[in-house]
Amino acid sequence: MNISKAFKSIVSSWRGVLANRDVRWLYAGQLISQIGEGLSKVALLWFVYNTTESALKMTMVGVLQTVPPLVFGPFAGVLLDRLPKRMTMIVIDVVRTGLLSLIPVLYALGHLSLLWFYTLVFVIAMFSMAFGPTLNASLPRLVRKEQLVGINALMQSALTVGQLMGPALSGILIAAIGAQNVLYVNAGTFFVAALMMIPVKIPDVEPGGRQQHAWSHAVKDFRAGIRFLFVKQRLLLLLMVIASIFSFGSTGFVYLLPMIADHLLHIGAVGLGWLWSSLSIGLLLATVLLVVIKDHDICHRMVLMAGASAIGGGAALVLLLPWPFLVAALWIAVIGISSGLLAPLVSASLQERTPHDLLARVFGIFNTGTMAFAMLGMTVLGWASDKFGASVSLMTIGSAQLAAAAFAAVLLPLCYRLAKESGSRPAASRRAMSA
Repeated sequence: MNISKAFKSIVSSWRGVLANRDVRWLYAGQLISQIGEGLSKVALLWFVYNTTESALKMTMVGVLQTVPPLVFGPFAGVLLDRLPKRMTMIVIDVVRTGLLSLIPVLYALGHLSLLWFYTLVFVIAMFSMAFGPTLNASLPRLVRKEQLVGINALMQSALTVGQLMGPALSGILIAAIGAQNVLYVNAGTFFVAALMMIPVKIPDVEPGGRQQHAWSHAVKDFRAGIRFLFVKQRLLLLLMVIASIFSFGSTGFVYLLPMIADHLLHIGAVGLGWLWSSLSIGLLLATVLLVVIKDHDICHRMVLMAGASAIGGGAALVLLLPWPFLVAALWIAVIGISSGLLAPLVSASLQERTPHDLLARVFGIFNTGTMAFAMLGMTVLGWASDKFGASVSLMTIGSAQLAAAAFAAVLLPLCYRLAKESGSRPAASRRAMSA
């Protein structure tokens, strides 16, 4: 495919997804709120460090933001599957608006203790935890099945733009108005996102089945999600294992990038900022690649995931060699491409094979598994960096990515067998028959 045809393919695919008015409103809201998320990530950390001068107290922000989805995510899915998706996302954004605004208000009044700050961060994280599964459960109701990879890539591009613009804008705003006041701006982005959700129409699952069950059957509903993922859809369980191994290395790389920049690449804060941008540019390029790549069935997607993992692992290992700064930034962009390819392919496969009334539960359980491995990766790789140096950690990251690729390759025959048993056919064949 030449450049001209690739560009036309990209334009045509984006036009097909964005032709949906509801998708346009949803994407615009996500774009704004993700920029706000990028603002608050820097502002919250800087605010704690500037007021306490303690690195440990600063890292507690990350811990408090990670615990809710890890511990409560699967159980929240039971509730989220019962609720209307559009109204749920509006309420979450409005509540986050109020809670975030409380931090600078209490600070200005002199009533913001560290305990109150941590409490607000934790409660905000509880509501944020519910947004992702609700959004993922909404997407299959807005587009056709063959557009699932495209819309997931589109939503990932909003996250990427937030990662590119948010931290840079946050630094400027912190210098101009103070870290605590930047949180007002972040709160405003959540409020605007809530307003943009008002015109969106997301069809809800018709009442029936588990939707009519009493709340006392919540445990049974939770078990239904577990049984679906671990027994009925073992193909999705294979994806969970691959994504978990991949997350062990990819998340560790993100959090260890400052140490890698300092100890291996010998660059300062400005250079680190450019490396963050390189990683985000790689994620954005992955979005474009997913538009160009024709969609396939779940086993073909596993081949793509194996390739993405192998490329990312190889790029991480290559970074161990002494490179000029621009070449190192290029390798980091390749790692970003690898990470950006995996998530939309996994999300589309989950959405494609899961009934709408189980989606939030399945995503909650799935995300808990991958997040557990991500936290394990952060802990193990952080310890290895302190004990043995950044080179050992980077080698472990690359090895984990290659292990995910090898595991996906080994599981391919099983994938095809399970797909055959479940009556799955390649996407191209389904389209041909429907035509």
